[in-house]
Amino acid sequence: MKTPEEFLEANGFTTADKIDRQTLISIFLSEMERGLRGEPSSLRMIPAYVGVDGRVPAGAKAAVLDAGGTNFRSAVVSIPPKIEERRNQPMPGSRSPVTVDEFYAAFADELKRVAPLATAKKFGWCFSYNADVTPELDAKLNCWTKGIQAPGVVGQYVGRELLKRMGGGTIAVVNDTVATLLAAKATEGDRTYSSYLGFILGTGTNTAYVEKNANITKLHGLDPDGSMIINAESGSMDKIARSKFDEAMDQKQADPGHNPFEKMIAGAYLGGIGLEIWKAAAKEGMFSAKAAAGIGGLGALETIDFDNFCAAFKKEGRENPLDDIFAGEDDAKMARRLGMPVFERAAVLTAVHLAAFCIKSGEGAEASAPIAINADGSTYYKTRAIRFDATVRRELDDMLVRRRNIHYEITPQVEDAPLVGAAIAAML
Repeated sequence: MKTPEEFLEANGFTTADKIDRQTLISIFLSEMERGLRGEPSSLRMIPAYVGVDGRVPAGAKAAVLDAGGTNFRSAVVSIPPKIEERRNQPMPGSRSPVTVDEFYAAFADELKRVAPLATAKKFGWCFSYNADVTPELDAKLNCWTKGIQAPGVVGQYVGRELLKRMGGGTIAVVNDTVATLLAAKATEGDRTYSSYLGFILGTGTNTAYVEKNANITKLHGLDPDGSMIINAESGSMDKIARSKFDEAMDQKQADPGHNPFEKMIAGAYLGGIGLEIWKAAAKEGMFSAKAAAGIGGLGALETIDFDNFCAAFKKEGRENPLDDIFAGEDDAKMARRLGMPVFERAAVLTAVHLAAFCIKSGEGAEASAPIAINADGSTYYKTRAIRFDATVRRELDDMLVRRRNIHYEITPQVEDAPLVGAAIAAML
């Protein structure tokens, strides 16, 4: 019988210790360059038309909206981060269909509530749906996700339409990853950073970075001596070899073939990969008959249960079906030995692509002015099976600091990063 490591390798699963980090960094950099030039690339490299130059005025207050899920939030945000007058309510169209006017009325009402309390002239709006950003910091909605039912809004410039209902004004519309990058500026204080990255790793994943190439900024009509944030849509990278388990999991998703890199590292998919590994291992006789039958009876596996089991952690008030399936000591050991590599690979791939974006954004960053990485998301901070953050830092220390003398700093986690980042977009 094969060892767990031999079994994984035979099915095309590259374990963390065998990942060719330098080659993958080069692949990411190549895809970035092609995307920036408008050539075919799996990375969309969307210009955000906002930079990071300048200091955020201390004490300034901005009226902010955040829409990106089944709820939207409104608040008044000041820097250093202080959130006041926060209100959460259902996203228009999340519970039942709404007209165009009903959609914007909900946001206009909230903006009118908080705008009198702000000192910044511009409003901030974190709008995290599939949209094309314009140089005026508006967003043209391409399609809805997450079940929102407001078909009349598709194709509209949402900032422009909202301002019509406000009777005028100016607004900065950014997506959640760009907002996460901007939120890093809220942590800088007297610190000097050479550049910034925003990274989200939760249910899904994405990365934004600061592009300093004069040819690129000039291409998009900006000051060639300035800089611009690029939303990479990094989850769509498709140049990394996947295992048979990744492919089997992917075929069971609503969007097979889309966002292959996201499906190797993000929380919505790790449990599914683990289940495919266990099912294949059971067919090869690597578990007892009882455990194999239990695995076969699982229609799906949530990442939280997969993670808690691999970490031997029992969450109070949550029964884990894996505890009964792998009740035998030998079965439990085999299941964890096959499952842990899923999390280890995800952490290394996370570090690899963050290293590539750091190289692209901040070649030569010194210890006195490192690249600030604002990481956000439950998978990054709440994974239990491995010390995810520590693993990423260890890998970045090797790939960036020791090999390239590029220094970085993962900034303190910014609570409510979308609200804070949207406020900074309005203030800069």
